[in-house]
Amino acid sequence: MTKNTIIKKLKERGLRITPQRLAIIDVLVEQGHLHPGAGFIHKEAKKKSRSLSLSTTYATINEFSRYGIIKTLQFDGVENRCEGNLDEHINLICEKCGKIIDYKTPRSVDQKHMTRKTGFIITNSRLEYYGYCRNCRQDKKRKHVS
Repeated sequence: MTKNTIIKKLKERGLRITPQRLAIIDVLVEQGHLHPGAGFIHKEAKKKSRSLSLSTTYATINEFSRYGIIKTLQFDGVENRCEGNLDEHINLICEKCGKIIDYKTPRSVDQKHMTRKTGFIITNSRLEYYGYCRNCRQDKKRKHVS
């Protein structure tokens, strides 16, 4: 996901390119691999656009999600996160630190075949595996050794 790609998508949908949106786009491009939440995005984007409010940040994220520019990952009990990688992949979610790692799926599901066979129209998909990231596993091993 590049800044130019996002701006192009906004223009195609007739959305204005405001300083606030540009600041949010910058954070998504620079920090998107971290799957940031609205609080983090707001804090970082506010450094570039001082007039940015938290409500504008939430509204912009929702708008970007609605128009398919990003995905919003919703979780029970924790802040929603933003997903800039729209390609089919698995989210590996660490149960200790909350880090989300994208893992490219080795083989894609043939959604057209599935629709023909079942009549089910797929509008969105998300695959998640939960466990422990490398750092948290190493921390756990160190604690057991001590």
